[in-house]
Amino acid sequence: MCRILFAAVSAILILVTVGSLSPAVADRYCLQGRRWGHPGNCQFSTLQQCRAAASGTHASCGVNPRYAFGRSRQGRQ
Repeated sequence: MCRILFAAVSAILILVTVGSLSPAVADRYCLQGRRWGHPGNCQFSTLQQCRAAASGTHASCGVNPRYAFGRSRQGRQ
């Protein structure tokens, strides 16, 4: 009985921990193109980083929509 309880509590703790972790950190700028879809690869904190990654590809950089819309909502409150 004690083993079953320990296994159940362990499983719940693991699921809560894994569920709370973000699979990817989204930042201010997104690399956008056919390969990445929309909103794109949003791991760039500066426009220069994004442009360096886009260099030599058929991709462009834009502001992360989550960041842009999040900023406008904060301003209205």
